[in-house]
Amino acid sequence: MSDEPVLFGFYVPPHPQPLLSPDGNDGYAQLRAAFDTARQRIDESDADIILVYSTTWPSIVGHQIQAHPEPEWTHVDDDFHFLGSMPYKFRMDVDFANGYKAAADARGLHARTVAYHGFPIDTGSVVALSLLNPDNRLPACIVSSNIYSNRAETLVLGKAARDTLVAQGKKAIVVVVSSLSNRMFTEHIEPSEDRIHSAKDEEWNQKILEFFADGRLEDISQLSRDIHGQMRVNKVVTYKPAWWMAATMGQHNNYDGEVMAYAALHGAGGAVIQLTPTAGSIGDKEFDEDDVEYYRGDRNVLDKGMLE
Repeated sequence: MSDEPVLFGFYVPPHPQPLLSPDGNDGYAQLRAAFDTARQRIDESDADIILVYSTTWPSIVGHQIQAHPEPEWTHVDDDFHFLGSMPYKFRMDVDFANGYKAAADARGLHARTVAYHGFPIDTGSVVALSLLNPDNRLPACIVSSNIYSNRAETLVLGKAARDTLVAQGKKAIVVVVSSLSNRMFTEHIEPSEDRIHSAKDEEWNQKILEFFADGRLEDISQLSRDIHGQMRVNKVVTYKPAWWMAATMGQHNNYDGEVMAYAALHGAGGAVIQLTPTAGSIGDKEFDEDDVEYYRGDRNVLDKGMLE
């Protein structure tokens, strides 16, 4: 679909094992191999930019967009520091970052760019860009995941990304960095003993993977509240990525889906998944969730007069 601003998208895990210890067990190795395949597909594409939405970059007030032209540092993961350091040097698309900020403002969001030496880039972004774009062949842009944003705000943030791609005439690879289930073991375990934390998590991971394999991105977006209620994990991890990904790539089920790898990462569910826009569609229906074009702030449920 040549008119699409997004060529294809990847859903990848945020944990550092595929980067730092891919030989720890068969699951880590499979995830690393899937990252390598994804990197090759990106290299062979005619994309102009890699656009990253990372759930391990939380923001509190509004939305932050990385705009330093060449961020460089050495990162150590908070949970898996014993695996070692992750030095990085990335290439950012500053024009896109500034355009994204302006597009977000135009749609009623509060957004800002960050561009100073030493700004701490999160684990998920470091892992994703180090494995998917190791030579910085393509410039990237990273956007934060606001921990308080609701569905409307997150959809509008995705639409602002799409606005910017269209306005600048750029083709993107979209990368969402997120776990599936995110319950992790609270004590150290050997890689050979790694497994999904609970049977219920595994059951719901398989349901999500089935939807992804069928290319049903908008269905995942629409049903994400129910999925979150069953899995009982942090909402930043569970449904915000689906909302943003759908709004950025296109709010429909017209995708070819491929689950490239799935494995446990210290109890959490990690998967590398590709979605490619296509003309076909599975599971079309009348969706229940509202669509939103502009963010106008949180709704006032109580009448202000009652509070005076």
